[in-house]
Amino acid sequence: MNSALEYLADNKAKAVDQLSAFLSIPSVSTDPAQKQQVDNCATWLFDHLEEIGFPKVTVFPTKGHPIVYAEDLAAGNGAPTILFYGHYDVQPADPIELWTSDPFTPSIRNGKIYARGATDDKGQVFAHIKAIEAMYKSGKPLPLNIKFLIEGEEEVGSKHLDSFVKENTTLLKCDAVVVSDSSMFAPGKPSLVYGLRGMAYLQLDVQGPNRDLHSGSFGGPVQNPINALAWILAALKDQSGNVMVPGFYDDVLEISKKELDQLLALGMSDERLKVDAGVTGLGGEKGFTSVEKLWTRPTLDVNGILGGFTGEGAKTVLPAKAMAKISMRLVPNQSHVDIAKKVEEFIGSMKIPGVKVTVTNLHGADPVLVPTDTEAMNAAVKALRDTFDTDVVFQREGGSIPVVLLFEKILNAPTVLMGFGLNNENAHSPDEHFDLQNFHFGSQAAVRFYTYFARSTPK
Repeated sequence: MNSALEYLADNKAKAVDQLSAFLSIPSVSTDPAQKQQVDNCATWLFDHLEEIGFPKVTVFPTKGHPIVYAEDLAAGNGAPTILFYGHYDVQPADPIELWTSDPFTPSIRNGKIYARGATDDKGQVFAHIKAIEAMYKSGKPLPLNIKFLIEGEEEVGSKHLDSFVKENTTLLKCDAVVVSDSSMFAPGKPSLVYGLRGMAYLQLDVQGPNRDLHSGSFGGPVQNPINALAWILAALKDQSGNVMVPGFYDDVLEISKKELDQLLALGMSDERLKVDAGVTGLGGEKGFTSVEKLWTRPTLDVNGILGGFTGEGAKTVLPAKAMAKISMRLVPNQSHVDIAKKVEEFIGSMKIPGVKVTVTNLHGADPVLVPTDTEAMNAAVKALRDTFDTDVVFQREGGSIPVVLLFEKILNAPTVLMGFGLNNENAHSPDEHFDLQNFHFGSQAAVRFYTYFARSTPK
């Protein structure tokens, strides 16, 4: 292990240059115009995984974007097997004008690398790739069997991953899964995530007249789709942050006082949250702490609105249509299918004359809680503690990683959520970045994790 860690130390600059090349590929999975770039990114990964020494690398086509798979099973049946999961697709970079530098021309400033995908999830994936490279370069065979599954559709709901996993259970069989697509609790404070919220994501389309109309000639008797959309959105939540959809909270699993006390003891303050978010005040469900709102309570948020005239100056138009995208973050015991249905039924009950309202379920994932006392989790605790030289904390996280529940159900394998990013690194926002110290620490922690887990008793 020491020789692998020395290799990482001696090749930091090379690793950052290679990461920059990876980040330069605009693998935006939601944009049809970037499909070729997504394919190019999969090819780049294939070439790089072969180059560092994986004996078997495959690109599996899907009806959407390809899945990159690599394995080294030379350790044999007597050694444990780890499946690493990550994704190479990224969010759109819009609005481009809010970036300090081009989102696909990586820029290093103050020890951080700025680019779309830097922390979500290319940088964290690449930390594990560099860890395996370092273990190969140590001159010793890998002490465990390793499988890498890196998909290109996570940012659009992993549309084709379910079927791939179900059809390839033998290929993906493992003793544990490791995912690095989450955040540390704070700078210098590594954490392991044991709870993730789920997601239901809907699109609302409101169609009014058959064309944009002059608001002076038609405004009044002709229903305005933007007005109608605003009424719908306003009806979904009250001013105290409560979701007004009937039955929305029915299945929420209430957190125990013991667990809540443990989460509150982590010391997340409202002041820190306001600074991280760049706001002067906080909202959300009344009667709950910010920790509860972030990690243990469901939410409903409008993610985008489109409609009418939004250019410079004035144009008195009554628009033909309007659209909004909304997401619900869900907590244990809630079902994304059930919640999407309840929201759609509630919207359908609002009979607004003169417009047609269509609700489209874009994607969803159920929430998950993972066990904290597995051999893999114990190895991760030791790896993080030895790398960061501090105690490791356990936390929930407000985001969603749909595949965790999939791996649990289909592969019957526990998951370790070992992230190296930070919540203030602008994932999904302009000027996304990744602290390079955490990138390098991530590679070191991964080397230690694979080594420590190899010493554990396989199933």
